[in-house]
Amino acid sequence: MKIFYLKRIQDETGISGTGKVAEGVIFSNRKVVLTWLTNVTSIAMYESIGDVEYIHGHKGKTVIIYE
Repeated sequence: MKIFYLKRIQDETGISGTGKVAEGVIFSNRKVVLTWLTNVTSIAMYESIGDVEYIHGHKGKTVIIYE
């Protein structure tokens, strides 16, 4: 397993803020679970870390930081 978080550089929507906004785990089968650290929290599952980056990366305004 790999542990990571999303670091938002610029918040385009004004919802999640900047800095560390979500934490996640990549499992050995490449599936990803992500939980948001915002005021309204949620947990989501993705097929791959590439999907997470595509959906939440906002063209480089949010980056994935591996721990």
